[in-house]
Amino acid sequence: MNCDLTCSTLHGYFDSELSAARAAEFKRHLKHCTDCVAELDACDAVRDSLRRSYLYEHAPDLLRQRIRADLRPKARIPTVSRLQLWHWLATAAFLLVALVGWRISSGPRGDDYQAEVAAEIVDAHLRSLQPGYMTVIASNDEHAVKAWFDGKLKFAFPVRGFTNDGFPLQGGRLDAVEGRLVAALVYSRHEHLVNVFLWPSREQDTSPRAGSRLGYQWIDWRKGGVEFCAVSDAPTFDLQQLQRLFTK
Repeated sequence: MNCDLTCSTLHGYFDSELSAARAAEFKRHLKHCTDCVAELDACDAVRDSLRRSYLYEHAPDLLRQRIRADLRPKARIPTVSRLQLWHWLATAAFLLVALVGWRISSGPRGDDYQAEVAAEIVDAHLRSLQPGYMTVIASNDEHAVKAWFDGKLKFAFPVRGFTNDGFPLQGGRLDAVEGRLVAALVYSRHEHLVNVFLWPSREQDTSPRAGSRLGYQWIDWRKGGVEFCAVSDAPTFDLQQLQRLFTK
């Protein structure tokens, strides 16, 4: 974003932390600042997605009791010498560096990672099936959908309609996957809806990988610095056909 107020004031306004006078001033600023308006839309999309993901869980009574017990005053702990403290800190730092090195060398594309991404993608698809949530911009005009996304995300991606191939564009929206803001393009296939999620990637292009979860099929691939993941209850063959259309 180019506006200086995007970082200094916008999030305070979004969280209702500004004074009444400062909030009114920023509200007037929004009338002529497209950067701040786009950033507020993105914040709203992330907040709505998190609210729909049902992340909150009540702690069981046993856990509450253990926490309360840990908070009770304990016997005085013997003083640790400075030499012992530095020894423990050095050991912890070594273990942390070793762990990070192992994660980097093992690569981000293991089966566990793929399973986690697939789970979030299917969850996002299920959220989108709620009434009024599938598309924020509802249009089969790829230029109109592309124009709606412009300025809302910090990466470029293709918006293409495939009506002649049996995948008419329905529109798009912003969504959240792995804690990041992503684009979601929506297509229809016969009586099925297909979400195609897109986000930036620094990794090399890959061939498609497919799988299923909770009765929904997904297919993931990377091309031109963008990662794509299509998900639907349509047959896997249909998703493979859509993937080929995107990579032509």
